[in-house]
Amino acid sequence: MSARLAICTSHPIQYYAPLFRELAGRTEIEVFYAHRATPKEQADAGFGQAFEWDVDLLSGYPHRFLTNVAARPGVDHFGGCDTPEIGARLSEGAFDAVLVLGWNLKSSIQAILAAKRLRLPVLIRGDSQLATPRSAAKRLAKDLAYPVLLRAFDAALYVGARSRAYYSHYRFPAERLFFSPHAIDNDRFSTQANAAEGQALRSELGIAAEAKVVLFAGKLLAFKRPLDVVEASAQARSDGVGVQVIVAGSGELEEAMRARAAALNVPLHLMGFQNQSRMPRAYAAADLLMLPSDGRETWGLVCNEALACGTPILVSTAAGCADDLGADGSAGLTYPCGDIAIAGQALARLLIEPPTPSAIAARSRAYSLSVAADGVMDALVTTISSARPRPSAARPLRSNR
Repeated sequence: MSARLAICTSHPIQYYAPLFRELAGRTEIEVFYAHRATPKEQADAGFGQAFEWDVDLLSGYPHRFLTNVAARPGVDHFGGCDTPEIGARLSEGAFDAVLVLGWNLKSSIQAILAAKRLRLPVLIRGDSQLATPRSAAKRLAKDLAYPVLLRAFDAALYVGARSRAYYSHYRFPAERLFFSPHAIDNDRFSTQANAAEGQALRSELGIAAEAKVVLFAGKLLAFKRPLDVVEASAQARSDGVGVQVIVAGSGELEEAMRARAAALNVPLHLMGFQNQSRMPRAYAAADLLMLPSDGRETWGLVCNEALACGTPILVSTAAGCADDLGADGSAGLTYPCGDIAIAGQALARLLIEPPTPSAIAARSRAYSLSVAADGVMDALVTTISSARPRPSAARPLRSNR
C-alpha cells in the first residue's frame, strides 16, 4: 500500500539521500529542504576545506528547496533555517503524514506546528541520546518538559539502542516506537571497496601489504578524539603489533596528531579530506576502523561504512553506535572512552584475530537502507491507520502498483 509522505529536513546530506530513494520506491514522498549549504559552509562545519559532495544527493526522489528567510542562513544554529512557507506547501500537497528529521532548527518546529494545524500525523526521526553532554539544569528541564512535548509526535523512529532508551526515558509510548536504523548505501561501499583498490592506496602511501593498518575517518576535532588512535596504536606497537595509521580527514588537530605520532614513533599517513567516492578504498586499505569519539558523537556512520566494506570496528562506548554495532563483539569491539590501555589491547586483539567476514556482513545487513525504510513504512501505515480522519483531506491508502 502507498501513502503520500512529506519529509522535512535541513539540507542535502550524503547519508539521507539513499534512504529517500529507497522510500521513493515504496510510497509517494516529497522532501522539503530548508537550506542549500555552500562549499564554504562545509569548510566551516569542520571539514577543513570548501567542497561539494561528489556523489549525487538529489536525483531519484521528488524534492524542493524552501525559501530560507533567515538573517544568517545555515544549519549550525537554531535560527539558521527559517522557512515559513512550509505550512502552505504541506497544505497544497495532499499529504497523509509528515516526517521531520530532528527538531533542532526553527524550520523543523515550523513544519511540526504546520502539520498539527493541518491535523497531519507527525513522525520524528533523530539520533538524540541521553549520554550527550548537558548541564544538570538542562537535564532537569528536559526531564520535566519532554514527557509532555514529545507526545506531539504520533510516532518516533529510533535509530539504535540509545535512541530508543532516549524516548523510553521520557516515557514515550512503546507502541509508537519504530526501529529505523542509521544506514548508508551498503551496496555502493561494498562494491567499490575491493582489494585491488585497497592495495593501490597502500602502495601510494608506502605501506607494505603485510602491515597492520588502523584507519581514522572523520573531522579532526576535539570531540572525535583522533589523538587516541595514535596513542592506542603506540601501545599496540609496544606489544609487538606493527601498526600504522591512516587518517582520512582534516581539521584543527592535524598538526597535533602529526606531532604526537612523531613523538611516539607511530607511522602516520595523513590523506586529508576524502570525498565520498574516495572513501571505500580507504576502508579497503585498512584492517580496522577506530572511532574514539566522546558522547557528542550521536552515532558514527563511518562505522556503518567500514562494516559495509568488510572492515571491523573499534568504537568508544561513548559513541552512539557502540551498543548496536560493536558491543557484542561480532563485528568489532568497544572500549571505555579515553581509556588508552584498554583501547590498545582491543586494537591489538582485533588486528590479530579479526571477526569473520560473514559476521561483519551480517551486522552490516541488520543496519541497511532496507531495514531503515521498513521502519519508516511501518510507522507510516500504523500511524495513518490509527489517526483521526481529517475533515477534507482524509483518504484511503493507495496502491503503488
